[in-house]
Amino acid sequence: MIRITYRYQRTIARPAELTGVGFLTGASVTLRFHPAPPSTGVVFVRTDLKPPVQIPARIEQVTGTARRTTLGFAPAQVALVEHVLAALAGMRIDNCYVELNAPEPPGLDGSALRFVQALRQAGAVLQPARRPICHVEAPVVVTQNGATLALHPVAEDELKISYALDYGLNSPIDRQLYTQAVTPQNFLNEVACSRTFILESEAEELKRQGLGARTSAADLLVFGRRGPIDNRLRFANEPARHKVLDIIGDLSLFGRDLRGHLVAYRSGHPLNIELVRKLKERMAHGRDAPRLAA
Repeated sequence: MIRITYRYQRTIARPAELTGVGFLTGASVTLRFHPAPPSTGVVFVRTDLKPPVQIPARIEQVTGTARRTTLGFAPAQVALVEHVLAALAGMRIDNCYVELNAPEPPGLDGSALRFVQALRQAGAVLQPARRPICHVEAPVVVTQNGATLALHPVAEDELKISYALDYGLNSPIDRQLYTQAVTPQNFLNEVACSRTFILESEAEELKRQGLGARTSAADLLVFGRRGPIDNRLRFANEPARHKVLDIIGDLSLFGRDLRGHLVAYRSGHPLNIELVRKLKERMAHGRDAPRLAA
């Protein structure tokens, strides 16, 4: 069963803008956050397409999960959306237009920190519409290729995420565990600045595919045999923290808040999206019939 409560929706008080280079395409990107009316949700707007195309950040729009989350259908797509979505969800901004003049947001430092800083400068306002909060009352579990993602009920009114990272004994990335209750303050202080990471061999393969031409090892965390190349960790478990960041971004595609303890083992974008789809399916078909809290 899923129990439903509510909170009031929020949007930003004024527009905010960031510029940077896209990690994938190497394009010079301008991103603008704009306030949106109640119940709009998050909508990406590709202003470089004529006419501009709106791509709602909803699970039905997911068309790719290979190393990143992609929304929309070619040519109207936006890739690597999870860091922007995590910033919005982490700061509880429910309704927002995200204008882009490229097929991806700016990569910045590979974290969500500058997006969060821009949103904080824009300020937030309450809106009269309500946003559902889904409290799971029985575990929801998805598994894939040895990875597991399980959302468990909790007595507290919170979403807590635990991530166990394990790339095996021969990996340059140590086994790690990170647990955090997801609140705006915790997200700002503990999660937002954790950067995306990649193995040196994976980075070389992306270069061979023509991706990341303007991205260097100093722009994010590239792990060689002896650890990060041309960079230093912000936390000993920064990769595990970044996995939590990605989960927060992907879960926002559910369009509702979640309450429970999400326990992840070696999961990534494909399993995150599978969990959201399973939650949506259960609600749509009444297998976990929602009921209003008293």
